[in-house]
Amino acid sequence: MTERFDPSRNSLAADGGGFGQLNERSREIFRHIVESYLTFGDPVGSRQLSRLLPMSLSPASVRNVMQDLEELGLIYAPHISAGRLPTERGLRFFVDAMLEIGDLGREERAQIEAQVRASSKEHALEAVLSDAMSMLSGLTRSAGVVATTKENARLKHIEFVRLDPDRALAVLVAADGSIENRVVQTPRDLPASALVEASNYLNVRIAGRTLAEAKAEIEAALVAAEAELGELTARLIAAGYASWVETSTQGQQLIVRGQANLLENLTALEDLERIRLLFADLETQKDVIDLLNRAEGGEGVRIFIGSENKLFSLSGSSMIAAPFRDDQQRVVGVLGVIGPTRLNYARIVPMVDYTSKIIGRLMRGP
Repeated sequence: MTERFDPSRNSLAADGGGFGQLNERSREIFRHIVESYLTFGDPVGSRQLSRLLPMSLSPASVRNVMQDLEELGLIYAPHISAGRLPTERGLRFFVDAMLEIGDLGREERAQIEAQVRASSKEHALEAVLSDAMSMLSGLTRSAGVVATTKENARLKHIEFVRLDPDRALAVLVAADGSIENRVVQTPRDLPASALVEASNYLNVRIAGRTLAEAKAEIEAALVAAEAELGELTARLIAAGYASWVETSTQGQQLIVRGQANLLENLTALEDLERIRLLFADLETQKDVIDLLNRAEGGEGVRIFIGSENKLFSLSGSSMIAAPFRDDQQRVVGVLGVIGPTRLNYARIVPMVDYTSKIIGRLMRGP
């Protein structure tokens, strides 16, 4: 079963700029140009198109239609006397108005779900996401990316371990099994019992909550903590908690897997330069995360093509991304794939969509 991709989640209207006025012949020629580009990456000429079209058209008639499509900014000639390729504007029109999304087969669904669930039995959430992106990048031959925020993690336990007379290690364990450490300064004359007391004090207040949920209560409680716990223990609690809040509010973490897939099937030096620029884009974590965050709106998949966003303005790449949600239907992350504009959109969109749903179900529990 196939369905038309919903363009309402993307940045351009499907039939803007008069594109909706294209007749059947123009659309059929345009479709063949785009699909040939997505499959082979090569320009298509009028003579070749005249043999491929379901209707009988001479090469001269095809050239006239191609000229009209070029004037609309949907296709262009990369070289003199060459065939035509779709422009980024043309790709956007194709994705928004003409792309038909196929459903994932039963085997593909089973493979994705089995790999994600198998990973979740052995690893914490961050490792599960990493494994899922490796799987997705392998299936799509692109780079898999995911952005999540640790601020949404449910907390389970905190413990302070002395390192030396004026430093302690704050160990925070999340409900998903992930563990993070922070070194905090302690008063030099802090007794060992204060470490235990501080751990017990915080554990009562953080268990089962996110940092954001626990923040208000702990901050209010710390006002009276000196009288209840003693000044030195209260200072340790404040230092330990502050270290977690500070790092959790610095932003999201980004996981990228499968960059090597982007080096496959390079046919020209300009392809290699484009991939080099894309690698540089992926190193700019803040911009990648910002772009992923744009996919949080809406319920389904978002597609970003080329210079529509500043991140890919040089490399001419595309990203297909979808959010995933926790048990309270809050968006807690976004995952997707990044690759050349020649991505197989019809195949990859349902893969990204289904993977995001499986991750969401995993986070919501059985």
